[in-house]
Amino acid sequence: MPAPKVLISDALSPAAVQIFKDRGIDVTFDPNLGKDKDKLAAIIGDYDGLAIRSATKATAKLLEQAKNLKVIGRAGIGVDNVEIPAATSRGVIVMNTPFGNSITTAEHAIAMMFALARQIPSADASTQAGKWEKNRFMGVEITAKTLGLIGCGNIGSIVAERGIGLRMRVIAFDPYLSPERAVQLGVEKVELEDLLKRADFITLHVPMTEKTKNILSAENLAKTKKGVRIINCARGGLVDEAALAELIKSGHVAGAAFDVFSQEPAEQNPLFGLDNVVCTPHLGASTNEAQENVALQVAEQMSDYLLKGAITNAVNFPSISAEEAPRIKPFVDLAEKLGSFLGQLTEAPVKGIRIEYEGAVASLNLKAISAAAITGVLRPFLPEINMVNSAMVAKEKGIVVEELTREVAGNLESVIRIVVEAEDMPRHASGTVFHDGKPRIIEIRDIQVDAEFAPHMLYVRNADKPGFIGQFGSLLGAAGVNVATFNLGRDKPGGDAICYVAVDEPVSDELLAKIHEIPMVKRARRLKF
Repeated sequence: MPAPKVLISDALSPAAVQIFKDRGIDVTFDPNLGKDKDKLAAIIGDYDGLAIRSATKATAKLLEQAKNLKVIGRAGIGVDNVEIPAATSRGVIVMNTPFGNSITTAEHAIAMMFALARQIPSADASTQAGKWEKNRFMGVEITAKTLGLIGCGNIGSIVAERGIGLRMRVIAFDPYLSPERAVQLGVEKVELEDLLKRADFITLHVPMTEKTKNILSAENLAKTKKGVRIINCARGGLVDEAALAELIKSGHVAGAAFDVFSQEPAEQNPLFGLDNVVCTPHLGASTNEAQENVALQVAEQMSDYLLKGAITNAVNFPSISAEEAPRIKPFVDLAEKLGSFLGQLTEAPVKGIRIEYEGAVASLNLKAISAAAITGVLRPFLPEINMVNSAMVAKEKGIVVEELTREVAGNLESVIRIVVEAEDMPRHASGTVFHDGKPRIIEIRDIQVDAEFAPHMLYVRNADKPGFIGQFGSLLGAAGVNVATFNLGRDKPGGDAICYVAVDEPVSDELLAKIHEIPMVKRARRLKF
């Protein structure tokens, strides 16, 4: 197998380049390429991975040219420059590095709070201009003040710890913060309205989403405590900057410190030029340590995915650790093939997919396995579906997906059973993975079989009557079709039977028509895996 190819199109630490090389990845480092959209689009089709920072824009248009792309790694937490839906629809994993710059960003928020409380930038400019305006720059202590956190995740929790160390009272609004975690951090969990009324300093640490956009709107800013100071080192657009500027002018808000803005680069902004406003050019992650950390992290994550199938910090797919990946892979293969078997037999619209896990497999990370099953079932109808977008596609199509787990699997260590609910009738089959790692189908329509999957197969439903095998075999022989494996099963003597045959080459339309003419045959289908 040729080595995976990764393109680094933004400035990244040389240490990251070396990690790719050391792991056997064929890496191209062109740190200015991200700024040239046309040149990037012309070569992106040659690469399996794309490592970026903020300069490269992974748009839907670019992704259309990325025929072989499997993963985009963003060295940093924000993925605003990647069109996630477009990447997902094309089966491209999008990873970020949410922890590499957490400390650096938290420290910047604390630094901005100090600068704001003591008017340090204005005092510095005045002093260096030869003035000595000691009485002009009256600050406030932060000790015993209330620090309000909007968001208490990776970065917010570090700010909370630093705030407590500075003897501040820390309150936090975060719907995802559990009461137990709040106690552990030493913060008081509150609703947003309460935070706005009580906080002397408000600092934001949430991503930009539909729910958080303008979370500090004009209406919410008006509810804040008089004299509040507001810090935003998270994302531009979380605060109504024009409304905030008016409240600073009126004296209701004592000041603001912003590292991020609704429009960047921020060449003009309503906050610029106001007294007691501190602004920096998106420096939250700009330390040597953070830049090195996120570069190394993204290189390790991308390498693990391309070489082992491990998925870490993906924003559009569940994580799979490097330890899990080898154990999950055979079951992913089984689920996709089992789903494909049922999908190829289904002609009516699919209403639901139920995936049942029995035995040891039920204790594994099931998200990837279920994604593979959905992909297999729906691919005959939707060729562009893939494991990354399958759950999203099923939801868009109104297909109900269920997962059931059972600890016991009878005589087998692990069993996966898939039931496809179609408008005409349900179809189901079961499979397992033996110790050789190969997936097998072990049950079709409640009839026991034991068959491996092959690239070309024939599936025949027939009445269990003498003479079928002879007629069927003779037709295959006369057509020059070589049989690799021949698997039979029946529900009872003289009842329903199935024949599952692996052949060395595709069966022609003419031969398939002749098989249908055998009196005992109820249905015959060609299958491809």
